[in-house]
Amino acid sequence: MAKSPYLEALERDGFVVIRSALKPQEVQELRSSCQKVTANARAGKWPNVRTLPKQFPPWNVEEGHNPAEAGIWGVQGLMHPSMLDHELFTATYFSDTLINPTKELLACSDDELVMELFNLLVRPDHDFELRWHRDDISDKATPEEELERLNKPAWHTQWNLALYDDASLIVIPGSHTRARTDAEREADPYAKGLEGELHVQMGPGDIVFYNNNILHRGAYNSEKERMTLHGSVGHVKGESLRARNVLQHGLRDWIGQCDFSRVPESGRERAEGMRKRLIELGMKSGDVGYSLEG
Repeated sequence: MAKSPYLEALERDGFVVIRSALKPQEVQELRSSCQKVTANARAGKWPNVRTLPKQFPPWNVEEGHNPAEAGIWGVQGLMHPSMLDHELFTATYFSDTLINPTKELLACSDDELVMELFNLLVRPDHDFELRWHRDDISDKATPEEELERLNKPAWHTQWNLALYDDASLIVIPGSHTRARTDAEREADPYAKGLEGELHVQMGPGDIVFYNNNILHRGAYNSEKERMTLHGSVGHVKGESLRARNVLQHGLRDWIGQCDFSRVPESGRERAEGMRKRLIELGMKSGDVGYSLEG
């Protein structure tokens, strides 16, 4: 069976952009909800935020203090039952718009999918950049260790869905299939102009699916509005390889309470199955720790 053009692009480049996946009215509805969610988070009324200047979890917050006091660059847990408009976010996550390309990229069926993460990346309170990294491989890994992990199937899709123009994601196409070059290893962690680097240009309603172990970073402008939905969907064969990436974000405590009321009836069985498989993954994974530090 021939591979789809999306899968061919993902395997070749490490990412693929799907243009205008959302209709303008869908973008506007999500913008409205994200604006409320972000205002709530900046006011210290939602504890699960990505705090400046920290890049990776855990984003520890001192009890009794506004978690957004030092500024934020993301809001975690859009499907949490206490999140504003969680019904809309949950319906979006399980929608055909996101799930159909996922099945195409994973070459799988509904009953092999696993519910994972759904978060929001926002305009930071001051300019902020992420260092070059792979999401599940330490920057201290040797070339042999990198290749050992890169040669394993990804068993997930990861994606950014832009609600405004967004060129924050910077990637090095093809780097998901090889170890870092000597120049990449020796470069400043925030280096600009690495050979082959590409700013992924996205418009409202565009989705980029990317291998989370592609060499990538982010650069965020505090004066440019940003609301980009950021999520992932797993494959049952990912098991422990995906457990750490997903469960380090604290989903165990609330996934059983997700509200599927706005998920269309035709997709509700799929959503229930995806949640069930994540719960099973959590039960057998134990303490997974954290993928990266910093």
